[in-house]
Amino acid sequence: KTCTKPGSVGKLMPSLEGKIVDVDDKGIGEFIVKGPSVMLGYYNNEEANNDTLKDGWLYTGDLGYFDKDGYMFITGRKKNVIVLKNGKNVYPEEIESLINKIDGVKECFVYGKPEKDDPIDLKLAVKVVYDEEYMKNELNLTEEKDIKEKIWKEIKEINKTLPTYKYIKELTITVQDFEKTTTQKIKRFEEIKKV
Repeated sequence: KTCTKPGSVGKLMPSLEGKIVDVDDKGIGEFIVKGPSVMLGYYNNEEANNDTLKDGWLYTGDLGYFDKDGYMFITGRKKNVIVLKNGKNVYPEEIESLINKIDGVKECFVYGKPEKDDPIDLKLAVKVVYDEEYMKNELNLTEEKDIKEKIWKEIKEINKTLPTYKYIKELTITVQDFEKTTTQKIKRFEEIKKV
């Protein structure tokens, strides 16, 4: 029997114990695991060990939940969570997965941008890398303003499916690929500096 469910990363290995901690009002928290296959620690990095390993538990940095059948669903990374002034948590990966489905969008990242009139408050913004060839050949769009308008229209449709605090309020577009780590993850903080 397979342990798969759409949207889930599966179940824990039988040799592992797992739970979520620091659970919010939506039932989302950080996954922690314990067992014989969990690493002993980072080599010569006591600070990282103290942050990651506590009382035999590995704090993964992954946020999500277990469903009633024990399937794990990951909603994002702890270090990427955007905390709004109203106390609401926004998991950018959740919104990015929707925007990345727009035809002609190669990839995107969602971030919190300080509001001009209240720098403590954040509005949600997105930077999108679009496929120039697709826009030109499939949609006959060559002007950046027209491409931006097309993507913005699609994002407004996505906004309608989300709670208002998750609405994207600003869009930046580019054809330049994002800076990536060696594991091909977007260097979010580097990209935020650019915008």
